[in-house]
Amino acid sequence: MDNSTKTGAIYALLAYTIWAIAPMYLKILRDVPAVEILAHRIIWSFLITLVIIVLLRRREALLTVLRNRKALWALLASTTLIGFNWGLFIWAVNANFMLSASLGYYINPLMSILLGMIFFGERLDKVRTLAAALCVSAVVFEVIQFGQLPWIALALAGSFAVYGLVRKKLGVDSLTGMALETGLLLPIGLLYLFIVQTPTSNPLNNSLWLNLLLIGAGPVSMTPLMLFAAAANRISLTALGFFQYIAPSGMFLSAVFIYGEPLSPAKLVTFGLIWLALLIISIDSLRQMRRSRRQRKHEAELLVTEPS
Repeated sequence: MDNSTKTGAIYALLAYTIWAIAPMYLKILRDVPAVEILAHRIIWSFLITLVIIVLLRRREALLTVLRNRKALWALLASTTLIGFNWGLFIWAVNANFMLSASLGYYINPLMSILLGMIFFGERLDKVRTLAAALCVSAVVFEVIQFGQLPWIALALAGSFAVYGLVRKKLGVDSLTGMALETGLLLPIGLLYLFIVQTPTSNPLNNSLWLNLLLIGAGPVSMTPLMLFAAAANRISLTALGFFQYIAPSGMFLSAVFIYGEPLSPAKLVTFGLIWLALLIISIDSLRQMRRSRRQRKHEAELLVTEPS
């Protein structure tokens, strides 16, 4: 493993670890309305990305997107999706539905596979067909046991998977995209803070500690995104995929063992089916990665031994 790959792995580990413990940060703000936390998250994320773009002299990238009408429509869609996803996640965590949020992010990779099949014509092999069947079985089991769809999990997984699809089609780097998305959401965030009166909406009435925590919602959002982008530039998407289960696993463990959310045997069956699906995909991805590595090594050996 070269230094770049090692650095990428460290960045990925840090990114997903921060995402895993982010709900604990939100729990500290449980007395603040979810929409208000979202407003602060938008405002401070926008300011941070704007400062970084100015420092890196990336203004031209912003203007290029703004001049493209087709890109603006895609950007409007991605902004709506990420705003919805952020808001639902904050609400779910502070309304004691962290297990549902965890399930959503476990389902997300499977949802991405489904979207790849629908929009990019990607064919499901036997392994992914089995994984998809297990995921559907988990949802059906949930409906039978509890009489309703696991809507929080499905909404989180669906919105983030479609967001990833839109961003892929948009073809904008993460920093520029985040600046534009939070910029579009900025008026809504500011309007909420100026119009809606809550016990915590006026910073002058808050403690310094609470104001710092609300400001911190920006860095808590942006830091893992920056680390993720840096990791994606250094390691393969297959390798990156093995880190993505850290975040929902952290949410699952903290929900059960720290915040005492009930984990019934029926709920455990749902998680078990999803875990089995992800395990099957992970083993298959690892097998394919090793096969590809052996093939590259074999081709390199042939080049060395080939007579000139």
